[in-house]
Amino acid sequence: MRDRFGFVAHLDFYSADDLRSLLHRSARILGVPITDEGAVEIAGRSRGTPRIANRLLRRVRDFAEVRADGIVSLETARAALQVYDVDDLGLDRLDRAVLTALVESFRGGPVGLSTLAVAVGEQPDTVEEVCEPFLVRAGLLARTPRGRVATEAAWHHLGRTPPNGTFGTGAGPAPDLFSAEP
Repeated sequence: MRDRFGFVAHLDFYSADDLRSLLHRSARILGVPITDEGAVEIAGRSRGTPRIANRLLRRVRDFAEVRADGIVSLETARAALQVYDVDDLGLDRLDRAVLTALVESFRGGPVGLSTLAVAVGEQPDTVEEVCEPFLVRAGLLARTPRGRVATEAAWHHLGRTPPNGTFGTGAGPAPDLFSAEP
């Protein structure tokens, strides 16, 4: 479909500094005071996407009006994003559920998309189109011919110790079906 247009463009993700500027503009439009530190905090958790930055700003604004002094400061942004379950990398509940399932239930993978989706209670399309692009770009998940694999960075992000030398191959050698081991 893209070939039907005379110009094919690729849109890169926004830098944290560009998102900070965008958040200051959005805050002015919304009529909410925001500190530069508050904008930087929100920008850093926005996955390089203006739509996500603006959504987070609106949630942090709501939190600031109800539980703080109405100003989106660094402390208010951190507290609000903790309440809304958005971590330092911008991962939300579903992103962490995917990584946790990979690490805890499947020993790091590889695991197929459908199996992973069932493990987190989501549709495969949601996992593939919503979670995976950012997790892959962030270096937390790898898509291999055998299935999805949690990277070493994913293990560390979840506060777990990764198994040694098994990334991209699952959590160790495949069991030998014909061994005499009980």
